[in-house]
Amino acid sequence: MLWNIPIFLTWLRVLLIPVLTALFYLPFPWFAEETVNLAAAVIFAVAALTDWFDGFLARLWKQTSDFGAFLDPVADKLMVAVSLLLLVKLDRTYVLFAMIIIGREITISALREWMAQMGKRNSVAVATVGKFKTAAQMLAIFFLLLNIPDFHGFNLALIGNILMFIASLLTVWSMLYYLKMAWKEIA
Repeated sequence: MLWNIPIFLTWLRVLLIPVLTALFYLPFPWFAEETVNLAAAVIFAVAALTDWFDGFLARLWKQTSDFGAFLDPVADKLMVAVSLLLLVKLDRTYVLFAMIIIGREITISALREWMAQMGKRNSVAVATVGKFKTAAQMLAIFFLLLNIPDFHGFNLALIGNILMFIASLLTVWSMLYYLKMAWKEIA
């Protein structure tokens, strides 16, 4: 099934990527920086919510498909990678965090593809540590896009980078976990 609501939500996530990017390249006088930051954070939040919602609906309505299983993680990884690159360019986070997270995503995607070719895709299925990594990463990116230094006494930019550090640690931990699971299958 190539078109249904879950697939539409996934495509929406892909289409939001150039919108998110364009916000930071608009001629400066069009919008105040705070407005651009809020719009970017909202777009990212919508994308993160549709990531959860499209999978939920696909399972609920039994509309899962091979195409959806392919497109969903691609959309997620593109949104995260583009957001990280924008945050590095805007000097809101460290390039090391982006390198770790993007490098892990490429590595694990390749590993999953390789394991699928061997008929052992389930040996690298999503683990709990990967879910915690994703939660920390999504919240970190949201806070860093907002870039509010004083939100009711909280520095969201600092909190975002603390969460990005935690996400980076969990990223390495989850990558090692997935590599260990795969190694059991190929050794």
